[in-house]
Amino acid sequence: MQYEGVLQKMQTEVGTPIQYYLVFENDFLNMNQILDKHLQIDFIKFQCLNCGRDRPIYRQGFCKTCFYEVPTAGDWIMRPELSTAHLDKEDRDLEYEKKVQLQPHIVYLANSSNIKVGVTRKSQVPTRWIDQGAHEAIEIVEVPNRYLAGITEVALKDHLSDKTNWRKMLTNDVKDENLVDWRDRLKEYIPEEASEYYIDTNKETHLQFPVLQYPEKVNSLNLNKNPSYKGILKGIKGQYLIFEDNTVFNIRGSEGYYVGLSID
Repeated sequence: MQYEGVLQKMQTEVGTPIQYYLVFENDFLNMNQILDKHLQIDFIKFQCLNCGRDRPIYRQGFCKTCFYEVPTAGDWIMRPELSTAHLDKEDRDLEYEKKVQLQPHIVYLANSSNIKVGVTRKSQVPTRWIDQGAHEAIEIVEVPNRYLAGITEVALKDHLSDKTNWRKMLTNDVKDENLVDWRDRLKEYIPEEASEYYIDTNKETHLQFPVLQYPEKVNSLNLNKNPSYKGILKGIKGQYLIFEDNTVFNIRGSEGYYVGLSID
């Protein structure tokens, strides 16, 4: 089977295990169905997710020019505490920023390699947890805008990480934690502006990933250095493909790369 298109983060569907899909312009591929099969990935060209031009990808699937211009790459994306739409202040495109920032947001705890705090739109639960490879997660605060979620995350970062150790996540070097206890212990550190939105009645969400074999060590595939690779697909976790020879490939980290895929 042959497929061709620009890489974007895999779409997911909650299940036991989670279902993964690579979606191209005119086709899609259920990645779970090719576990234990040979998959060849060939880099063909760049295709910026905004302008569509064959320019080197800078960050988040965008060429350098687009990255510094498009509203979907504003600083408030990675640092939600910088959100200003609630003040009617524009960063790059106020209409877009109001649409995204002025909707319910969740501050959560997730365990993928360690317990971390994060922020996502309510509509992105549990997709965000799946993308991070979290095997368990829990909401701690639900607020009406991104700014309140951001300042809550900043306050909680003083007491636990906001980063995932992707190597530990991929080798499954993780342990179960009682996230309800963690949520309750962190309550006192929630900023006053967000304290009324604390959630105290929910339970952990558990996620199962389609992995037949975890790598003993991790060798990351970089299409700039190795534009053609072939291996046996053994698992999918987060936004990573895991191969039998310990190679892992970050689909989301390769957004904007136009590739050919061969399956046998």
